[in-house]
Amino acid sequence: MLRMIVLSIFTLVVVLSSVWSVLALWFQLPWPTPARIAVAGCWILLALASLWLAWSGRHWSGAGTYVLMFAVLMLWWGRLEPSHQRQWADDLAHITTGTVEGDQVTLEHVRNFTWRSRDDYDELWETRSYDLSRLRSVDLITSEWGMPGIAHVLVSFGFDTGEFITFTVEIRRERNESFSAIGGFFKQFELAVLATDENDAVRVRTNVREEQAHIYRVSMPESAMRDLFMAYVNEANQLASEARFYHTVTANCTIIVYNMMRRIVDGLPLDHRLLLSARLPSYVKDVGGLQDSPLEELKERGRFSERARNIDQAEEFSEVIRRGVPGWEGKL
Repeated sequence: MLRMIVLSIFTLVVVLSSVWSVLALWFQLPWPTPARIAVAGCWILLALASLWLAWSGRHWSGAGTYVLMFAVLMLWWGRLEPSHQRQWADDLAHITTGTVEGDQVTLEHVRNFTWRSRDDYDELWETRSYDLSRLRSVDLITSEWGMPGIAHVLVSFGFDTGEFITFTVEIRRERNESFSAIGGFFKQFELAVLATDENDAVRVRTNVREEQAHIYRVSMPESAMRDLFMAYVNEANQLASEARFYHTVTANCTIIVYNMMRRIVDGLPLDHRLLLSARLPSYVKDVGGLQDSPLEELKERGRFSERARNIDQAEEFSEVIRRGVPGWEGKL
């Protein structure tokens, strides 16, 4: 009975770790598809051979073979390092950086593309300066693209000059590369923090990618707004100086923001809604970060995709998406 239990546990370990190993090889080997299929097939055959040895009475041979295989794989895995030296997609060619002198923050590589389609756009990277003493608002923007329970999260800062700047945490795609939630578990992407004009990062999601977006006015003291703005700048500077891998669960657009806020607000709880990012507004509401209205009302009045798509050329994008949003009445 003990032998059967041990062999069953060993079999389960081999199966689960082999699934992980095959996916790691698939997403990381820089070879054509047939070669990756061949390597994955070899791994599966060797894993099956290890199980056969173990179940046929040669326990140490079977276990030793698989442990050696996995040790070699982990040695290779540990040597995979993030890099800034890749052929990046145009919209991720740079990471925003910032310098601070008193209340003045100067941001380099602020993205301000004009998007006509996913592949048709005008590139523009700008240097912009902001006076943090004039920072007056923070908005949480969520944009859903069709994956149940998941949304991209952006944070937009508003100044009493009428300017808005939006920070977004992105996977840093290479040319001809597309997002993969599974690949995000296997070091497929680096991270990027970008400051962008709202006409860029927000409009492209509603008007080009046809995503469903909502905006929520965040309730927080101006000192905390400033701290969050600087947290984004510091995070961006760190990423610009040292590349870091994106991770679908532990280093994504929601968790990065949560980690920044946890350094500003004591006692922020961990919650499953940090993983189900489309439900992030519910979490923010529960910790006292949204306007004092029912969440469903905030969501309905904050839905702005149609307004963004129907905007008149004479209208200001930032004003239109905030019309009727709780907390913005009479302030635009």
